[in-house]
This record gives sequence, structure tokens and C-alpha cells, in this order.
Amino acid sequence: MSARAVTRIADAIDLGRISARSLAGRRPWLVVVAPLLWPAVLAFLLAVGWRQEPIGPAGAQGVLIGLPLTVAGILLGVRVIAGEIDRRTLEIAYTVPGGAARVWTSKLLAALALLLAAEAALAAAAWTFFTRFPASALYGAMQAASFYLVLAATLGAFFRSETSAAFGAAAVLVINGVLSGFGEEQFRVSPFFNPLAGRLERFDPHDVLAWTIQNRIGVLLAIATLVALGFARAERRERLLGG
Repeated sequence: MSARAVTRIADAIDLGRISARSLAGRRPWLVVVAPLLWPAVLAFLLAVGWRQEPIGPAGAQGVLIGLPLTVAGILLGVRVIAGEIDRRTLEIAYTVPGGAARVWTSKLLAALALLLAAEAALAAAAWTFFTRFPASALYGAMQAASFYLVLAATLGAFFRSETSAAFGAAAVLVINGVLSGFGEEQFRVSPFFNPLAGRLERFDPHDVLAWTIQNRIGVLLAIATLVALGFARAERRERLLGG
């Protein structure tokens, strides 16, 4: 490996570290540890009998892993662009070599890295204390978290405020939950679509597989569209720097 390639890798790692600290503060590891409070709460509810229904493989994707991971995604997403506005450091981002898009991209990648680490911790807790589940559940959980991550980042660019972006993303999350009966019904357009859900057992497995593929591709396209919208808005320097 050439010295130039090594330098580029070192610069990328350093930029990722800085981006992670910008998103999560001086203790990025809290993003990994904090979501574990959710399965701890669920375990307590089961232990004292306040929750009667055990969590099976179908619940691993949404209830155990996806929900806390999505909340973490929203909290990280609002800081990607709106965080620079709230801290009044946005103008500095436009002076970075390679353009402001390089800053947003590095922040999104750092956020995804933190979410992957948090998912690993949640998956270990779910597997150890609750239920076994297929690897596809991990993709489904990360899909929902990634969608709300970029949604929060894009809303931050449009609303120019972390708080407003967080409320907007949370509102979409609640609406999604209400329409789906908080997991009771499965919509193919939902980022939380779960092929393991019990309500889908009455359908032909081939149909469920086709719906799952449609959902995964559709959500990927939605994520790409949101990223493009958010970056396009963030590149409008005068609008974001204006009052």
C-alpha cells in the first residue's frame, strides 16, 4: 500500500472520529450503551409480571432492537446539519476542502457506524436474554433506524433547528406506529416492515418474500431521495445562513 493511500485512510479515520464527536459529544460510547436501557426495562416488566406476553423472534426486529435504534438514529440525525446551525458553526462547514457535502457525508457515515455498534450491543442483549432471531431481523432494524436518521437530518436542513427536526421525525414515527397498530399490521411501505410478523403467516411465503424485497428496495430508494433532498437544501448556503 502506497504512502498516499495510507495518508488518505488515516485522514478518513480522523475525520470520522471528529464527526462522531460532533454528533455524540465527548462520549460517543454512550450512543452504544444508552439504547440498552430499553431491553433492561422490558426485562424488568416481564420479571414483575407487568408484561405478560414474551418477546419472540418476530419482536426482536421492532420491539427489542429497531425501536431504541431508531430513537438513537433520530437524535443523531438532527445533529448532522441542524447541529451546525444551532452551534453557529455552519459557515465553517462551507470552507472545508471538498465542500460542505463532505462534512455531511462524514457525519452520516459516523452516525451509521455508531448505530451499527449500538445494534450489535442490542442484538447481543436480545439474543442472550430474550429470544433467538434470524440475521434478517438485524437488517430490518437497521433499515428503520437509517431511514429515520436521514429523515431527521433532512428535516434539520429544512427546519434549521434540532428541536423542530426531532419533533418532525418523532411525529412521522408516531404516525407510522398508529397506522400499523404499533406492529400489529404490516405495510409494505413502512421502514419497520417485518416479514416475521405473525399477521403475515396467513399469506403465501412467496408473496411475503416478494413484499419484503419490494420493501427493502423501496426504503433504500426513499433513503437515497431524502439524502439528496437534504444535501440539496444544505448546499443553499444563503438560505441556511440567513435569519
